Amino acid sequence: MDDQLLVACIFFGLLFGLIFTKWAAEWVFVSAMLVAYFTGLVDTSEVLSKASNSGVITLVLLLLVSTGLEKLSWLTRLSHKLIVPSYVGSLLRIGTATAFFSAFVNNTAVVATLAHTVRNNRHHPASKLLIPLSYAAILGGTMTLIGTSTNLIVSSFLEDVTGTGLAFFDFLVVGASVTVLGMAALLLSSRLLPTGSTETIDVNEYVIEAEVSEVSGLIGKSILENKLRDLEDLFLVEIVRGNYLISPVTPQEHIEAGDRLIFSGDIKQVQALEAFDGLSMFAVDEGLLRENMKEVIVMPNATIEGKSVKESAFRSVFDAAVVGMRRGGKRLSGKLGNITIQAGDSMMLAVGPDFNERKNLDKNFVIINDSVGDVQTSSFQNYSVTGVLLVVITLATLDVVPLIKGIAFLLLFMLAVRVVSGSELRRRFPFELWLIIASALTLSQALTNSGLVAVLTDALQGNLSVLGPHGAIVAIFFGTLLLTELMTNNAAAALSFPIAFGLAESYGVSYMPFVMVVAYGASASFLTPFGYTTNLMVQNLGGYEFRDYFRTGLPVTIVYSVAVIWLVPRLFPF
Repeated sequence: MDDQLLVACIFFGLLFGLIFTKWAAEWVFVSAMLVAYFTGLVDTSEVLSKASNSGVITLVLLLLVSTGLEKLSWLTRLSHKLIVPSYVGSLLRIGTATAFFSAFVNNTAVVATLAHTVRNNRHHPASKLLIPLSYAAILGGTMTLIGTSTNLIVSSFLEDVTGTGLAFFDFLVVGASVTVLGMAALLLSSRLLPTGSTETIDVNEYVIEAEVSEVSGLIGKSILENKLRDLEDLFLVEIVRGNYLISPVTPQEHIEAGDRLIFSGDIKQVQALEAFDGLSMFAVDEGLLRENMKEVIVMPNATIEGKSVKESAFRSVFDAAVVGMRRGGKRLSGKLGNITIQAGDSMMLAVGPDFNERKNLDKNFVIINDSVGDVQTSSFQNYSVTGVLLVVITLATLDVVPLIKGIAFLLLFMLAVRVVSGSELRRRFPFELWLIIASALTLSQALTNSGLVAVLTDALQGNLSVLGPHGAIVAIFFGTLLLTELMTNNAAAALSFPIAFGLAESYGVSYMPFVMVVAYGASASFLTPFGYTTNLMVQNLGGYEFRDYFRTGLPVTIVYSVAVIWLVPRLFPF
């Protein structure tokens, strides 16, 4: 009984940490796991076996392979043909392409690629297309094992308890059905989306450019000596010297005649520059500066989240300076260094030459700009990698070659043909997700060891006995759906699986319908911008408010839920 009480306290603490604190999910899970380990609820061998579980290794390999797959240029080539004068036609084209590619490629990368096309289209306000873009990516990810990390997590848990994970196309029929029905619901609810044209972050709105005259008293002195660091609401981010760009600017950099000084911040404070001798100001022109700008969106649980721009040591960490920020579709003005960074913030950055080489970019940002759509692979790489992927999927589906072995070969092939590099794989290694899954598997073992799973499932079965297994999967589905809106999809799947599997055992029926509703429930994030990364990505890009997600996503959620609850027990009978 003492062990059961301790495990219950650990899980209440876990839920509290995930829902009510800003702590990163991986550290909440790891902390809970360590408490279970040091209190003797699990032993060392169990912890190590969960960390090296073959399902977990398969998940890691698949996510690394996705790094190469998202570089293939098929989607980029297709993106320019997706938007047509007809709004319904555009919505269907974008939805179909997004859903298909999201079934095989990281859906964050798919949305980042197509968001640029959507925002630059001439036919429709971007705000009418960006939420549908995100929802289509979520729906498409439900069609295959590798379509979303949620499916992979559920498969890892299943393999841990049964020795066999889910097959590649176990999700296809239900996933394709909810994708079609969800897109139909989107056609109806899209009328509720805001129709105003979305204002994008424009360099001209955030940057003041001043030229140093030939007789300026600033010449020959450093930035520090000229007191250009002491401005209250403006910040010197770049110096354009002829055809040479100095970015970021160090305090020791000396001013030369003809230099163009690029300031960011509150443009209303432009008069502060008039106090400096020999500075003439004019609008930013096309050319070197604009090519050096990148727009990014801050990821959930980024290392810089909750810190001010100044506290994060932004320039030294990323080799970039913040030019402008946007939150909730509105521009943030004032002294940029004092603004606290939040997940979902859009930032315009002036980047230095080492920006793209920094290893911490993917953990902090999604990059939204022209470079996202650049073709990064040759025809040989596109066709050869796609061919090997199809072979791997076919052999795994036919049980000829295990998926883990096929994916490992595909990853080595990508390295051999230089689609990915070793440094990229090190940078993109999903360390945080690995920690979450390994910790969650260990906590699941603690639940089993203490006997709390049996107690919980017996209690649930007693309360749901009138409804039977069908009522139980409905409860599991909506419980998981609620968790994914309150925290994250991956955490929701990890928490719901042990209860769902235990319920199946207590009823003495097949575990498959219970497992599948956990996977689909954890992906059903259509009501808020917080439950899924792609929803958060488009929030500032489309200038959306919370109500836009709820009223657009509610019909999708209803259709999705009805389809899953009706189809799963028919395709995966008890």
